[in-house]
Amino acid sequence: MKPMNEIRSRTACLPFENIDTDRIIPARFLTTTERSGLGRHAFNDWRYLEGGEENPDFPLNKPEATGCRILVAGRNFGCGSSREHAPWALLDYGIEAVISSEIADIFRSNSLKNGLLTIVIDEAAHKDLLSSPGEGLVIDISAGSILRPDGSVIPFSLDRFARHCLLSGIDQLGFLLDAETEISTWEKQRANNPYMMESAA
Repeated sequence: MKPMNEIRSRTACLPFENIDTDRIIPARFLTTTERSGLGRHAFNDWRYLEGGEENPDFPLNKPEATGCRILVAGRNFGCGSSREHAPWALLDYGIEAVISSEIADIFRSNSLKNGLLTIVIDEAAHKDLLSSPGEGLVIDISAGSILRPDGSVIPFSLDRFARHCLLSGIDQLGFLLDAETEISTWEKQRANNPYMMESAA
């Protein structure tokens, strides 16, 4: 994971509700534990026609969506099964942030653990963003704000631990490794102090 303080990008919009994880990455592509390469199958059954060619009607296949790293999706994004491959596929596709008025809890947790920023905003602001594909946004992770081209700001909340990991470019394991010295010191103190041992018991 790379440190992430802000994301500047135009938006791509998927104005569909209840996009589940099987729609994000179909189950038949879950035979790998490798993160790389999954992006080509993100939204596979929407992106491609039966012959394998790209579906020109799918919003993310349109020229104006090329290179967009911010996805504005319909309500209840990421519902369904808890597969971690879903955020992997989006990240490998090039998406760095997903914005919606409602994001499934397990998907959001998996995403934040893997460096995919998931943002929940109020319904009015969400509806406005969905109707404005291609809008250039600046997401400030530290401040918890989305800056729009007209100067208006959409606030969002983010768990403090998730914010720390995103800003530092680490996952949960990285967080523990960063604290290795403090953990070792505490363990030594505990081993040498019988009162701490008794208290822990």
